[in-house]
Amino acid sequence: MDQMFQESWQKLISADLVHVSFCQCSIVTHNQVARLKVSGAKEIGDSFSALTNRTSQVTPGKQEPKAKLVTLYLKSVEEAVLAAASRDGKRQKLNGEFMAIETLKVNKSCTPKKDIFTLNAGNQTMDIHFTTITEESMGGVVAFISYASIGSIIDETFVSEENLITEGKLRNFYLNSKVVSGTMASMKNGPLSKSINFTFHHKQVKKEDEKAICVYWHGSSWSNEGCEVISSDENQTLCSCNHLSSFAILMASIQLQEDFVLTVVTYVGLSLSLLCLLLAALTFLLCRLIQNTSTSLHLQLSLCLFLAHLLFLIGIDRTKPKVLCSIIAGALHYLYLASFTWMLLEGLQLFLTVRNLKVANYISAGKFKKRFMYPFGYGIPAVIVAVSAGVGYKNYGTHTHCWLNFHNGFIWSFMGPVFGIVLINLSLYLITLWILRDQLSSLNNEVSRMQNTRMLTFKAIAQLFILGCSWALGFFLVEAVTEPIRSAIAYSFTIINVLQGIYIFAIHCLLNQKLRFRVRYARKNSLKQSPLTPPASFSLVTTDKGEDVCSTHSQLQGARDFTPA
Repeated sequence: MDQMFQESWQKLISADLVHVSFCQCSIVTHNQVARLKVSGAKEIGDSFSALTNRTSQVTPGKQEPKAKLVTLYLKSVEEAVLAAASRDGKRQKLNGEFMAIETLKVNKSCTPKKDIFTLNAGNQTMDIHFTTITEESMGGVVAFISYASIGSIIDETFVSEENLITEGKLRNFYLNSKVVSGTMASMKNGPLSKSINFTFHHKQVKKEDEKAICVYWHGSSWSNEGCEVISSDENQTLCSCNHLSSFAILMASIQLQEDFVLTVVTYVGLSLSLLCLLLAALTFLLCRLIQNTSTSLHLQLSLCLFLAHLLFLIGIDRTKPKVLCSIIAGALHYLYLASFTWMLLEGLQLFLTVRNLKVANYISAGKFKKRFMYPFGYGIPAVIVAVSAGVGYKNYGTHTHCWLNFHNGFIWSFMGPVFGIVLINLSLYLITLWILRDQLSSLNNEVSRMQNTRMLTFKAIAQLFILGCSWALGFFLVEAVTEPIRSAIAYSFTIINVLQGIYIFAIHCLLNQKLRFRVRYARKNSLKQSPLTPPASFSLVTTDKGEDVCSTHSQLQGARDFTPA
């Protein structure tokens, strides 16, 4: 067979090919693409047909004879290509039905304008360093070959987990790229001084529960020794290998093992959080004593989180049908964004409330509510989701969960606004605390003893941590994170999300001073005070417009009673 390939390639190199001068000392560029003549393509076709005929005659179940035939074929092609490139001395690009080839020959006396040279064959690429060619090859010749169909012969049946260096249990192997060969007449055995990068385009879209493995043909099976995955998305994988051989991308399904404890924590915890959010929403809605702009903001935040958590529990795993999964993912995207938007409004309202202690320019809660609250709280998330769906609607829903796809950067349509809101709120809180520090120091000792700053700091930091840091942790729950770090992040993410509902109900309902006063009053029916009478420390004055505003002491008390959720 070796002699047959040598004769075939003698005919190929004598064919009329369009050449492109390569030496970077005197650059000559041509836009033509070199193509094989019909006679040359026929020779390659005949050689590949001979290989398929020989391998098909091998007794089923006996892999060793088939592996030897393929190994001899690959070696013969590589030797013939190198021989042709060495004699020609120019860059050649050949495209045929069964294989695509690109070769180059580097003049060692040249000083290149770039250190990395890229060879492209069959939509696959190889990046090789200039010094690797000049210092570790004989004659400065390198070739890159892409085989169209040979992967069907040396398929996943030649995969043995004993020859793969992997983390965790893998299953359902299959080749998901063309087989390529990178070759040069090396002057030494062993690893190269600089690794060579290969970019493979997938034949099938990579799934969420699949892992890409860079493998090379080891004579009788596929191995990944000396190769590593640099990056991988749905459509392509970038590999780096410290040697030359024949390479491909092997896909494997990750054996997802459900963490029973984490599942119990998720369902029990979120159920408790749902109960607390429901009680908080009912409290904000029905208890007139504490109703104001602040509680309206708390109410909307509680409703958004309640619906988001409920939809998460009943729909996050409903991946079939695809349309339903996409709708669930879009709804979750909207509800969680709306939660953070209402958190931003709470931070803004807190800032304006405290700022009013410093300047005599009071903003009525009614105007703030009508002009900004609902259009901003529900409109901004709707715009973000609409734009995201218009740009990449296919990224809503994955093969494993009804959530946003982490590939192609689509997750930033959620994480970008979240990080922005957290940073804005943090800035507002810091400014608020600065104003409070200066303002409280100028008030009388009786008011200062209320220690509003300490309570306000606790609530603001707790809100920022519980609502913001949870999704910051969730952002790192990706494939690249390994155990046990991944499990630690998963538990932290789940527990902090569970605390959201409990925090809102405890801080804004159970510990609300007005509400506690009303409960104490209900228990003491002997007191002859109106149920709607606020604590004695509040004195209301009426403006010319009929609006109720608090005096300085009342405003400060309101700043203490209002806290972000």
